[in-house]
Amino acid sequence: MTQDVTSGYTNLDLDLRDNGVCIVTLNRPTKRNALDVATIEELVTFFSTAHRKGVRAVVLTGAGDHFCAGLDLVEHWKADRSADDFMHVCLRWHEAFNKMEYGGVPIIAALQGAVVGGGLELASAAHIRVMDQSTYFALPEGQRGIFTGGGATIRVSDMIGKYRMIDMILTGRVYQGQEAADLGLAQYITEGSSFDMAMELANKIASNLPLTNFAICSAISHMQNMSGLDAAYAEAYVGGIVNTQPAARERLEAFANKTAARVRPNS
Repeated sequence: MTQDVTSGYTNLDLDLRDNGVCIVTLNRPTKRNALDVATIEELVTFFSTAHRKGVRAVVLTGAGDHFCAGLDLVEHWKADRSADDFMHVCLRWHEAFNKMEYGGVPIIAALQGAVVGGGLELASAAHIRVMDQSTYFALPEGQRGIFTGGGATIRVSDMIGKYRMIDMILTGRVYQGQEAADLGLAQYITEGSSFDMAMELANKIASNLPLTNFAICSAISHMQNMSGLDAAYAEAYVGGIVNTQPAARERLEAFANKTAARVRPNS
């Protein structure tokens, strides 16, 4: 890994740890980390190259009290975009979030405060979401006179179901606390710091073999887009490659020799 993994960014603050965990912080706290065009471009750049540059896991968080308040509505209003212009803005959002979901680097989102509109779309592109007690989720596009443009119809509906997502957009319904976690908006809820829990998970995940993580964080999403027959073939193909990688031999040997950690129920 080289220093250029973290250099050249303005709206993102990046901190690469020795074990390959990179902390990616949305750094517009006075805007509640709202996503402007420049921030989306930096997300595209980082997640396009993270795997090739040796990043083994990402903790995605926001500076200040909030994760992300969504589309920078002030920038959007001032730009007075045409339909064609905004369609291409949306396509760049999709480019960024697709790089996240399909890029093969595990992403753990540490959520706090607002996870709203495009902020929820951003969080839904992560592979694991950890929320704290301050976290709340909403899709207020209906009240703003706009529509989703960053994948809520794809990823948020996958997480909570089509009709719950439609309800959120139509009514501005806010989810928080255990109800939000039970609904599937986050896999973990903590009484303490979501960042600390996300770091704990990232450190554990970064110790996995990179090829295995790559398959988990790219192939599964691709397979979900296939027919059952095609997905079965793709799974067998990916399994053939990953399960015979030379780096796995030592771990398999430890299991065979009964020296590997055993899977046990939580105490």
